[in-house]
Amino acid sequence: MDKPDTYRHKGLRKKLVAQLQSKGIADARVLEAINTVPRHLFMDSSFLEYAYQDKAFPIGSGQTISQPYTVAFQTELLEVGENMKVLEVGTGSGYQASVLLALGAKVYTLERQLHLYKRTKQFFDRMRYPARIFYKDGYEGLPAYAPYDRILITAAIPAIPDTLKQQLKDGGMLVAPVGKQGMQKMTRIIRHSDNDYEEQTFGGFVFVPMLPGKAED
Repeated sequence: MDKPDTYRHKGLRKKLVAQLQSKGIADARVLEAINTVPRHLFMDSSFLEYAYQDKAFPIGSGQTISQPYTVAFQTELLEVGENMKVLEVGTGSGYQASVLLALGAKVYTLERQLHLYKRTKQFFDRMRYPARIFYKDGYEGLPAYAPYDRILITAAIPAIPDTLKQQLKDGGMLVAPVGKQGMQKMTRIIRHSDNDYEEQTFGGFVFVPMLPGKAED
């Protein structure tokens, strides 16, 4: 049975939103999406009391559900509009994808860990969340549905591969934590034309590494 979304949970989300505002998240639509999506549904029951703390927590297969501030920061940089086609690389728990859905995006999301893919797909189906999830190597992207208005990478990547950059529309944006293990710079790429990309950086973060290929556990 799914966990209920109680008045207490909703109150804790409001407190979380206020905390994110105090840390500099200013986009009202992003804050409302965080306020709307019940984060506790994406976590193991043993962590429910921590669901609305601004912290990352393990979700299995060596992955984490990202810190809400990190989710909000990446989402704010992405500037997601209604009906935009968004490719997410690294589904994990599905929380970030659900925030994108709450913004009205059409979400395509890739997960390389078979266990997480199956678990999150079942969760999306049960909740009737319309994200389209694929068991796939994130480095390849999803060219069959390209081009995308936005691409979001939710794991640390040493450099952004051309295969992903080329799946952006002209005028499209890609946001990713770029750098070696231990510390990455949040990076935004804006594609202006075929071979014209603008790069911007926005402070340091620590993410789990993005690995190539597909994994069965």
